[in-house]
Amino acid sequence: MKASRKLTGRQRQVLFFFFLLGLCLASAGELKRYSVVEEREGRSFVTNLVNDLGLGQMELSRRGAKVISKGNKLHLQLDRETGDLLLTEKVDREELCGHTEPCLLRFQVLLDNPLEIFQAELEVTDINDHSPAFVDKEILLKISESSLPGTIFPLKNAQDMDVGQNGIDNYHISSNSYFHVLTRKRSDGKKYPELVLDRALDREEEAELKLILTAQDGGSPPRSGTTEVHIEVLDFNDNAPQFEQLFYRVQIPEDSPIGFLVVTVSATDKDIGVNGEISYSLFQASDDISKTFSIHPLTGEVRLREQLDFEKTQFYEVNVEARDAGTFSGKCTILTQVIDVNDHAPEIILSAFTNPIPENLPETMVAVFSVSDLDSGENGKTSCSIQDDLPFFLKPSGENFYTLLTQNALDRETTAEYNITISVADMGSPILRTQVNITVQVSDINDNAPTFTQTSYTLFVQENNSPALHIGTISATDSDSGSNAHITYSLLPTHDPQLDLSSLISINADNGQLFALRALDYEALKTFEFHVGATDQGSPALSSQALVCVLVLDANDNAPFVLYPLQNASAPYTELLPRAAEPGYLVTKVVAVDRDSGQNAWLSFQLLKATEPGLFSVWAHNGEVRTSRLLSERDAPKHRLLLVVKDNGDPPRSASVTLHVLLVDGFSQPYLPLPEVARDPAQDEDELTLYLVIALASVSSLFLLSVLLFVGMRLCKRARASSLGGCSVPEGHFPVHLVDVSGAGTLSQNYQYEVCLTGDSGTGEFKFLKPILPIMVPLGSAQEKRENKMIVKGCEVLL
Repeated sequence: MKASRKLTGRQRQVLFFFFLLGLCLASAGELKRYSVVEEREGRSFVTNLVNDLGLGQMELSRRGAKVISKGNKLHLQLDRETGDLLLTEKVDREELCGHTEPCLLRFQVLLDNPLEIFQAELEVTDINDHSPAFVDKEILLKISESSLPGTIFPLKNAQDMDVGQNGIDNYHISSNSYFHVLTRKRSDGKKYPELVLDRALDREEEAELKLILTAQDGGSPPRSGTTEVHIEVLDFNDNAPQFEQLFYRVQIPEDSPIGFLVVTVSATDKDIGVNGEISYSLFQASDDISKTFSIHPLTGEVRLREQLDFEKTQFYEVNVEARDAGTFSGKCTILTQVIDVNDHAPEIILSAFTNPIPENLPETMVAVFSVSDLDSGENGKTSCSIQDDLPFFLKPSGENFYTLLTQNALDRETTAEYNITISVADMGSPILRTQVNITVQVSDINDNAPTFTQTSYTLFVQENNSPALHIGTISATDSDSGSNAHITYSLLPTHDPQLDLSSLISINADNGQLFALRALDYEALKTFEFHVGATDQGSPALSSQALVCVLVLDANDNAPFVLYPLQNASAPYTELLPRAAEPGYLVTKVVAVDRDSGQNAWLSFQLLKATEPGLFSVWAHNGEVRTSRLLSERDAPKHRLLLVVKDNGDPPRSASVTLHVLLVDGFSQPYLPLPEVARDPAQDEDELTLYLVIALASVSSLFLLSVLLFVGMRLCKRARASSLGGCSVPEGHFPVHLVDVSGAGTLSQNYQYEVCLTGDSGTGEFKFLKPILPIMVPLGSAQEKRENKMIVKGCEVLL
């Protein structure tokens, strides 16, 4: 019989499952419902979505089907190839739904391209996997012996986690001659036992009774639980407490604070004295009721012990017992309705998200998300929005689903990243909001060519540079990113056939650095220009070009070249100078050029050496050689001048010029033979030295006399020493002075001579004597600002 009943129950469940499945498949646009039995081991088959939704065999895989369940309570797995929807884990109906019947869990099937959402719900069918259980292992009843037959005594009911026919079906008590049990049903469908007195009790005959109360459910096979009923027979008390109301109906907002007064119950007892004293307590209170409510035993005030939650429980049935000091008690019921308040913010669940998004594509799907609110009524209604200044918009897609789309084509170079705030608000009071921030990247497309920082570049290179010299860098930028912005530099072909660019310039393809391949010569190539290209690595590649102009800077690498008089002739060049020439007479003009440019080609002329130092001078800037004084009969008839031509470079370069000047009485005098003019100039210098020695001998005599006078006149020593310049000599030697010899004879200018005597010579002989010649320097030359020094046998003279 038991095996037959078990088989019949399974058949009923299978028939019920196929009946529900047929109803779901019959209405494609309606909410589809499926069923599964709890606690089934292994993978449970729910349905085949290909047949159920009327789709093609490969359409689920192609459209990226997804199964989404609220709160992730259901562990569903979709086989996209076969379309089978499976439950991957064993489910416990009591854990998912508690005492709620039926146990329905909603889920959605999401399809892309195009977007479709199918609503469905799964019913978890209960099995008899829990036995009834009493809260207390023993129930104590105190019954007066005066109780009349037929008196009813309420008993605490058992708890069973199963529902429906698997819940508690009936109660029965162990065999006895005084009581039987009636099974009653409350308004919420739960059954509880009542103990009925069959015949009067006699305390003197039997003072206490112990009975076994059994609760049995209606499952197949049935399960049961027991507790012991301990009955104490009390002495006479003939009135039980009576409540003013059998039912109290109250409404409590779910945000009521702990300690909130729910209701005050009141009962009376016609007895007096101890038998009329009443105490209140919660009767048959479950763990949930005991944690939520409390009652004062004397006043009957029912208060909250913890915060209410409308989303968890909307209704409470609280039983209160009033018991007198004797054995009698009364019972009332408080029906408590929880009023919803807006205490839950909306919830956003992101189902699909595309990141990054290609630029230049309109109407692109970014995200799919659903919105839910655990509150009810207006508190559960929501509205969704994003910022107004973004190129995106929201499109409703089914019940509480939204799709985030691009409004128009995006430009990564304008904005590469968007921070989108999805804001959901309910319609409760106060309004509660939830925001979710998502960051959307825009992927790059090669739509921008490289751009040079300048349209043209001018580079300067000093000539005679070393090979492979870095002469400059060109730079280009690309607004794209990644390989689309990776730039390669190159030299573009030149249209000048005479310019061999490959032998002059090279470029680093990675960083745009330009190098001179060989030494450049300013005098050969002063400037040249070419084009460079910048190409990105996009597909297709984009490029641009810029003009580069290279200017070669001059270096002082060429010495001055004398054009006149020529210095490479077979015979020296000779100029004629009449003896009647006035001071400033132009003897000749030295003409020189320099291949360099700028200040490197600025030339200055200087008279370095002359046979007659004071007779000639040269103009520093134009090279004109002129007489400095009148000529006399004592002047030598032939003169040799050594001139230096310097440029203004750093360091300067120079060239020497030798001039021969012949003094003639007139230009009618026959031209002197060149061999005589070109004789050895050392002979002329010896004759001049002889004349100077004779002159200095007389000067030395005067000098010695002056020294003796200086020794005799100590007081005049310092005055005379300050008026005369002298050479510093060691202590014990004669002081040396400079002697000015004014122009007499052939000397037309003042000359200074330095006389140094040997310290150990008693005869005062000369160590050396040489005139100090004035030197003509160009205007602005640094030689005007520094001291000229001449060393004469260890004596130093400052000019």
